Amino acid sequence: MISINKVKEDGRVVLFLSGRLDTASAADLQSVLLDELDSEKNVVLDFMNVEYISSAGLRVLLLGEKKAIKTGAKQTLTNVSEDIMEVLRITGFSNILTILPMEEAVQ
Repeated sequence: MISINKVKEDGRVVLFLSGRLDTASAADLQSVLLDELDSEKNVVLDFMNVEYISSAGLRVLLLGEKKAIKTGAKQTLTNVSEDIMEVLRITGFSNILTILPMEEAVQ
């Protein structure tokens, strides 16, 4: 189960995620993320409270990145835990996605 709290601020949308990004919850994030990338040019995914990501969650991040490129938008991940960062590194997603500390994502 993933909880998604959306906040619009300073010309961007921040999606604060909380919980597990797995097969059961990936569709929820996919729907919200792709909708936001239709209308917003800067979408930040805050992973501070994400405790797990599965291959289904990785797929959603890849779909978001592809849509961002297609629409000229920007998708950024921030506050990624070391455990999730390790998954992103092992899968090569750390080379595809923009991953920043929150201080840099805010600018």
